[in-house]
Amino acid sequence: MFEIVIKERGQEAIVGKLPDGAYLIGSGDDCHIPLPRPEISANHAQFIVKGNSLKVIDRGSSNGTFINENQLISNEAYKVASGAIIRIGNIHIEVKGQGDKTIDSMTLPEENESQPEEKAPAASGIESQVSPSDMEIPLLTISGIPDAARGLVQEVKRRAHVELLKRLNLKKMVLAGISDEELEVQAKIRIREILSELTIPLPAGVKLEAVEQELVNEAIGLGPLEYLTKDDDITEIMVNGPDQVFVEKNGTIYRTDTAFADSNQVMAAIERIVSPLGRRIDESSPMVDARLPDGSRVNAIIPPLSLVGPTITIRKFAKTPFQANDLVRFGSISEDIVKFLSICVQVRKNIIISGGTGSGKTTLLNVLSSFLPNRERIITIEDAAELQLHQDHIVRLESRPPNIEGKGEIAIRDLVRNSLRMRPDRIVIGECRGGEALDMLQAMNTGHDGSLTTIHANTPRDALSRLETLVLMAGFDLPLRAIREQIASAITIIVQINREKDGTRKVTHVSEITKMEGDIITMQDIFRFHQDGWDENDKIVGRHLPTGNIPTFMDEITRARLDLDISMFSKI
Repeated sequence: MFEIVIKERGQEAIVGKLPDGAYLIGSGDDCHIPLPRPEISANHAQFIVKGNSLKVIDRGSSNGTFINENQLISNEAYKVASGAIIRIGNIHIEVKGQGDKTIDSMTLPEENESQPEEKAPAASGIESQVSPSDMEIPLLTISGIPDAARGLVQEVKRRAHVELLKRLNLKKMVLAGISDEELEVQAKIRIREILSELTIPLPAGVKLEAVEQELVNEAIGLGPLEYLTKDDDITEIMVNGPDQVFVEKNGTIYRTDTAFADSNQVMAAIERIVSPLGRRIDESSPMVDARLPDGSRVNAIIPPLSLVGPTITIRKFAKTPFQANDLVRFGSISEDIVKFLSICVQVRKNIIISGGTGSGKTTLLNVLSSFLPNRERIITIEDAAELQLHQDHIVRLESRPPNIEGKGEIAIRDLVRNSLRMRPDRIVIGECRGGEALDMLQAMNTGHDGSLTTIHANTPRDALSRLETLVLMAGFDLPLRAIREQIASAITIIVQINREKDGTRKVTHVSEITKMEGDIITMQDIFRFHQDGWDENDKIVGRHLPTGNIPTFMDEITRARLDLDISMFSKI
């Protein structure tokens, strides 16, 4: 438990105790610690008390929250030491531990004394800026509805939605061919009527327009997902049941203040996503992979498998696919590596992109695919079509799950084998995760050079081990040496991309498979990422450096009359 002393100029000090819990501080009526002053925002800051730890989060206030006169970064948690002074507007709050002696007064600056404009948030009184694994998940304001009012708003929405279904037959209107614009107008009219008739008053600070828009989105759209899919800075959307919606924005996980009315509304959103694709989700098939119209990847899983209610995970892709220069600007890759990989694609080297979940494999695959010649026939094979290629001669294939009787499944492996009969110049496989690895290696070793794919692995060497395992999943009892010979003969380049601790994605290795020595596949790194440290924004600083190793296929590049300066491989 912590004790705080609140001091305002000309007023008696107020002493309060904070047991474990979360406390909103601000001028709003719904705050746990109300500070009704004009310079203090409605939801100015938040205290989180847990055991012997007190954390302070600025909730995006208009004039900042300070610890010992050091301004905090909005929506980031800071651990506060006993004896620190927290300033919110002209209010000063001293933090005291359980054994500290309470003081009756505090020395405050004069009213006209100027305050520091902006300083770094690390100083005495702040024990440490909490690491992402330890700090509370920050809140991202989407709907503007406070957490304290969300429960009552959900009840209003549930009642309103039941009444809306009675008054407006949405399915019949859709089947009748009514446009989306007209459907939205009709839904808004009925919802406004229903809300005006409800006897439950909205909580203070909740705007009627916000509730109306949430109901419209849930009735004819994807509910809270409508807001989130339109925000280009959000890269991942995670719905954990109706009441918890999380997002990843700029590499950081946020909890949002928006929610679905109930589990039925989450199910309705899932149905709207999967139905146009001819896929289904129900108790007999409680998992589904799908995609949004913009190509974003969607996974949904429902009860009885999910114990928190219907769950949706959306991996968003940029409306305009990232180009190589974008990745260079982000620091994910260097210009020399881009040049080298583009040459590798042009001389038809088989390339595997290796990385963990969410590391950016598909984005990098898109970039490498953009180097494929426009005159060649390209066949893409994916579980859920998400690659965004712009060449003229492309055939896109997508696997198919089994039907309700468990029949009719078309796996990636079936598509790989079929693609060999379609006269491909290049085969691009979205992800290699099963027995199709054997067919892919066979294709690469029988004249289909220049193919691209991705694989889940943490290092280039792990990628080879995983590829061996996937080949064995094809069901053939092949000798390990034979598998490794196939791999060494087929694969030339492995590009390793990782999601770093600061949320950024970086290519960490560009490795070449050279040959077999005994039973071991030998490799050499061409480029590696070297971390130099961290900047003032807690972002990794580093460089992509050559190792000094020269690719063994330089003579092929020369014969192809491609311009590649060999000095780029010189070790710095």
